[in-house]
Amino acid sequence: MNIFNTLKISASGLSAERLRMDLIADNIANAETTRTEKGEPYRRKMAIFTPRKSFEHILQRELEAEGVKVQGIIEDKSPFRLVYNPSHPDAKTEGPQKGYVEMPNIDVVTEMVDMISATRAYEANVTALNAAKSMALKALEIGRG
Repeated sequence: MNIFNTLKISASGLSAERLRMDLIADNIANAETTRTEKGEPYRRKMAIFTPRKSFEHILQRELEAEGVKVQGIIEDKSPFRLVYNPSHPDAKTEGPQKGYVEMPNIDVVTEMVDMISATRAYEANVTALNAAKSMALKALEIGRG
């Protein structure tokens, strides 16, 4: 396996996890946003990751992987939370949901758990990158001896 492939894999993981952390931060920041440009509450956003090559393909090519890529960003289609607050400007004024406000489908606790997971994955990629860098430096020292 080429040392540069290792660096590319770690770098792609770092980029993907940084995007994931950015999306989580956006979700937390908009946890109380009841009206967006679409006229509805903010919807939770999630990143979808896929391997650049399948595991089977990786084994066939002697582990020459290319890392991970972000396939896309999707919105969570789960229903909005209903909160009773008749004084809110976005509260329903008629029907069975009178006085209820549609709130974003974001659970801050879930977002914090996802943030911890993304942080740990980011740290793991940094560790792998540093290990690869250290091995490359040691290999250069062998040539000097």
